[in-house]
Amino acid sequence: MRIIFSTDQTYLHGGIEKVMAEKANYFADVLGYEVIILTSEQKHRNACYILSEKIKQLDLGINYNRSKSFFSIENLLKIPKHFLSLKNKYKMLNPDFVIVSNFGFDFYMTPFINRGSKKIKEFHSSRFFEHKIRSTSLSVLTRLRYKITDWIESLYDRIIVLNPEEITFYKSSKISVISNPVTLPTTIANLKNKKVIAAGRINQVKGFDKLIESWIKVHNIFPDWELHIYGEDYLGTKNELQKLIIQYHLEKVIFFRGVTTDSIKTFSEYSIYALSSQTECYPMVLLEALSVGLPVVSFDCPTGPRHILTHLEDGILVENQKPEALSSGLIQLIENEELRKEYGSNAKKNSHRFTAEKIMLQWASLFQEMK
Repeated sequence: MRIIFSTDQTYLHGGIEKVMAEKANYFADVLGYEVIILTSEQKHRNACYILSEKIKQLDLGINYNRSKSFFSIENLLKIPKHFLSLKNKYKMLNPDFVIVSNFGFDFYMTPFINRGSKKIKEFHSSRFFEHKIRSTSLSVLTRLRYKITDWIESLYDRIIVLNPEEITFYKSSKISVISNPVTLPTTIANLKNKKVIAAGRINQVKGFDKLIESWIKVHNIFPDWELHIYGEDYLGTKNELQKLIIQYHLEKVIFFRGVTTDSIKTFSEYSIYALSSQTECYPMVLLEALSVGLPVVSFDCPTGPRHILTHLEDGILVENQKPEALSSGLIQLIENEELRKEYGSNAKKNSHRFTAEKIMLQWASLFQEMK
């Protein structure tokens, strides 16, 4: 069986890139599929996450200008080349399945190319807020854009969402729920270090400003505890957050740690994981936190965390976007080491729900069903 993953790049740190690497490696190394990752703008860079030597990586060299809108003249002029390049590669490779991983122009092109291949679109972000926007009064152009998107989605042979709550946000009748997989490590967090970790691309959606605000109360009660934030900066967000840290006089206890090349080892060095996002569909960081037995305090944001965490068993879900609620959850675990250990032990056990073996079996079954 030949499978193509279509995406923009594999060199950046991110959930989509990590999950795609996990699945591609399993398809190639365990299930014996022929796997090709087809990118549009790799720019001769190495993949961020380890890929099996059995996986073929091909790049179309379209190289959209990411500093400009996708719909800028410069980027729109690249579309014909992208379409023809994609068409030629699909014709040459003739895959059994094409999995579109990101949300770029290839999403719109793929259903019209190489009709003999089955096309799958997987969505990694929640459509909760878009669904709310769709129910409001919209301009003619916005309504048209949504109609086109719905039509394109209907042309795919299958839409994959990460949790059952997301199904209601789509009009397609061809939807399956397959969550993200995680490879379970033997590593276990010791939960004794006076440090809390948060991770993710440093942008507005991750809500690190709310996390920083929540640390004011934590610091007042536990001044010897630190908060470490990992991730790549996005459009200067880190500088704005650093100003906030200084404003709250927290520069001696909140630190940006850059990007980790070994998230499992890094997570194991902390005692609590904090998630402050505005929205998360099925965050890999929570799966990895549970996999090392790291208890979690998370906003109950739409829609993913409640489908991963078991409230008051392996973590604490708090009222969404309320820094004071996040503070309370963190303080509850900081002041009670035995509770941390109990939640951590449960986290390690509960992470077995998301093993690669279980999740990838669902993918294999889906391929057989769609043949």
